[in-house]
Amino acid sequence: MFKATPNPPDTDPIPYDPALDPLKIKDATDRAINFYLYLSPGSLKVSIPSTPLRKSRRIFLIDLTVDEETLLVEACESLAAASDMARDIGSALDDSQRRAMLMLHQVIMLSELMVNRVLDSRRLPH
Repeated sequence: MFKATPNPPDTDPIPYDPALDPLKIKDATDRAINFYLYLSPGSLKVSIPSTPLRKSRRIFLIDLTVDEETLLVEACESLAAASDMARDIGSALDDSQRRAMLMLHQVIMLSELMVNRVLDSRRLPH
């Protein structure tokens, strides 16, 4: 019986392609995993000359292009919401836990006042 192809078939060797270097493929894979699983800013290729990128494995990151006034406004609104929640929770607790929650409410409220003062001083004409 005659076979159309030899067993195993004769093939030319695969030429070396520098783009398929195993180390480059591993580095690219690591960057992709860091970006999609850990959201590592070290894997981002964003260049902001005045602010160096920090190596971090945090999930939530603040956009480096957001201005300070916007950050202060967002912080103030978050503190106001936390203050309201602490006050509401404190009113539903018994006396010993209520005192602790109302102290937390006071700390949050004072922080909100400090952020508001900074915001007001930035908005005043010099």
